[in-house]
Amino acid sequence: MNSLNGPAVGESTAVSTALSCGSLMTLSVTFLGTSGAVPTTARNTSAVFVRREGDRFLFDCGEGTQRQMMRFGTGFTVSHLFVSHTHGDHVLGIPGLIQSWDFNDREEPVAIHTPAGTRGTIENLVAATGARPSYPVRINEVSPGDVALDADEYEVRAFRTEHRAKSVGYALVEDDRKGRFDRERAEELGVPVGPKFSALHRGEPVELDDGTVVEPDQVVGDQRPGRRFVYTGDTRPTGATVEAAADADLLVHDATFADDRRERAASTGHSTATQAAEIANRAGAKRLAFVHVSSRYAGHEGDLEAEGREVFDGERAFLPDDGDGVDVPYPGSE
Repeated sequence: MNSLNGPAVGESTAVSTALSCGSLMTLSVTFLGTSGAVPTTARNTSAVFVRREGDRFLFDCGEGTQRQMMRFGTGFTVSHLFVSHTHGDHVLGIPGLIQSWDFNDREEPVAIHTPAGTRGTIENLVAATGARPSYPVRINEVSPGDVALDADEYEVRAFRTEHRAKSVGYALVEDDRKGRFDRERAEELGVPVGPKFSALHRGEPVELDDGTVVEPDQVVGDQRPGRRFVYTGDTRPTGATVEAAADADLLVHDATFADDRRERAASTGHSTATQAAEIANRAGAKRLAFVHVSSRYAGHEGDLEAEGREVFDGERAFLPDDGDGVDVPYPGSE
C-alpha cells in the first residue's frame, strides 16, 4: 500500500486535510478469483473485491467467493455487487454469501447490478436457500451506457461486452479533483493560514484585512483527473472496452487463452492475453491485469502472462494470483 505524508510542521491537520481534498482516498483491488470456468487448486472462479475509501464492492461472485473473502481478509461488508453475466462461474457464490450475511444479522441493504434481462436468474439465486433474506436486496438491471451507481465523487458505468450471454463490463470512474493549492503563492498574496485557504480551494474568493480580494484562480491550479478502474468480465476484444478503458489506471481484462487458441477464444466469447494487451494499448491504460485464465494453463500461467507482456509494456501487465492486492494511485502520483 502506498504511504501517505502527514501535514507539514506547524500546519494544522484540518487545513492539511482540506487542501488535500480527496487526495487521500484509497482505491484498492483484491483478486479473489482469477480462474476461468473451472477452478484449480490455486485459483478460484471469478471475483474481484474493490475498496474505495469506506465503500466496498464485488465484481462477480463465483462459487467459494465468501471463503476467499475470509482467507484474504477483505471482510464481508459489501454494499454493491456488480455481475458481468450469469454464467455459473460468475454467480454461484451469491446464494452462500446471501445466507452468510443473514446469519451475521446483516441489516444494511445490498444492491446487485446485473445485465438487462437477467433479473430472474439473480432472484432465483437469492432465493436458492429457501429463506427470504432479513435485509433488503435490490436487483438493478443495467444496459450498456447506464450508470449503475451514482455516488458523490464517482460513478460505476456499464459498457458493452461480447460473450455468449447477456453481458456488460463495468467502469468505476471518479470525478475530476480540484487543482493543486499553491500555498506559497497564497502566502505571498497575504492570505493567512487557516479557513481562507480552504475557502479558496473550494472556489470561493476571500477578502483580506486591507480589503484586497484574492480570487481562487490566483492560487488554485487546473482540475486534476480522478481514477478509472475497468472490469470486463468475459468478453471478446471490443471497441467498447477501448472506449470505457480510455486512460484507465487499471484494466482487468479477460485473458482466458494463449494466442495459439485465438479461434477458440473467438468462438467461446473470450480473449487471449495478447488480445487483452492490444486492447490496453489502444485504450492507453496504465496497468493491465489478466484474469479468467483457463485451467489448461494451471502451473504454467507465466507463459500466458509473458505473451501479453510482449505486447503491453512489460511489468505494467501482470497475471495476479488469488489474494494479490494492488493500490490504484491517482494519475501522476506514482
